[in-house]
Amino acid sequence: MASAEAARARLSDPAAEVSSHYLIAQDGQILQLVAEHNRAWHAGAGAWHGLHDINSRSIGIELDNDGQTPFTRLLMRSLETLLADILHRWAIPPQNVIGHSDMAPGRKIDPGPLFDWPRLAALGLAAPANATPGTTDLTQFRSRARAAGYTADADDADLLQAIRLRWRPKATGPLSPEDIAVLPVSSGS
Repeated sequence: MASAEAARARLSDPAAEVSSHYLIAQDGQILQLVAEHNRAWHAGAGAWHGLHDINSRSIGIELDNDGQTPFTRLLMRSLETLLADILHRWAIPPQNVIGHSDMAPGRKIDPGPLFDWPRLAALGLAAPANATPGTTDLTQFRSRARAAGYTADADDADLLQAIRLRWRPKATGPLSPEDIAVLPVSSGS
């Protein structure tokens, strides 16, 4: 979207058949569009920890960012405050804070490679990366990805792209040991 106002208009238009619970503007303004206890239509087809219909199981937060520029400090601070409140209010573990690209590999790419996942993890608002050594075995890669929550139906290339968007946004090339090593060891949903 060109702006937070354009995003708000689209997310509030019933004909668009898309919505979210919150929209955070670049200036840090938080707009609540749907009550948290109601379903919003933000995720679409995908899966996380073997669960489908993510819209019915999540609180959607859209961020005012074009995917090409860094997220503003004000936006990130507002997101951190909002996430802390939501996680506390609903007893959501940090490992279940995900991006669209996590639950829909190959179909969604947001929040994108410029999003500061390490910052959220350092604050306990998202899962930290794992630091154990990895391998390049595809079976091990899929197994570790599934254990970390990546259960959407995706081919190996789309899965690798989704994991890199979240954990190694500057990585390129074929599967590497670091791609597997970085996946968090999950305790489940």
